[in-house]
Amino acid sequence: MPPITFANAMPIIMLVASNVFMTFAWYGHLAFKAKPLWMVILASWGIALFEYCLAVPANRIGSGVYSTAELKTMQEVITFAVFIGFSFFWLGEKITLQHIAGFAIIIVGAAVVFRA
Repeated sequence: MPPITFANAMPIIMLVASNVFMTFAWYGHLAFKAKPLWMVILASWGIALFEYCLAVPANRIGSGVYSTAELKTMQEVITFAVFIGFSFFWLGEKITLQHIAGFAIIIVGAAVVFRA
């Protein structure tokens, strides 16, 4: 196993953080359905700015270590993992066997992409 370095760890950390921001930008407003749509759109844009400030450098830094296919695969796995936690803790939705099965399939796909 290769040593953990700034170049291979920071993109993962930054992608996790960017996904938290983006998930709140896209779905956080569902907990505030009484608010006017224009207000939640503006709030979502403001939140999404932080997502881009993390995702763009994460991909720039990560491109020195990972292929674009690997970066995209990480992004998808992280997105799903963050979304499951978000939907459970923020929206109070149940995690079903279908969610777990779908996540398992995504993990298998990620393993295929990273197998070198």
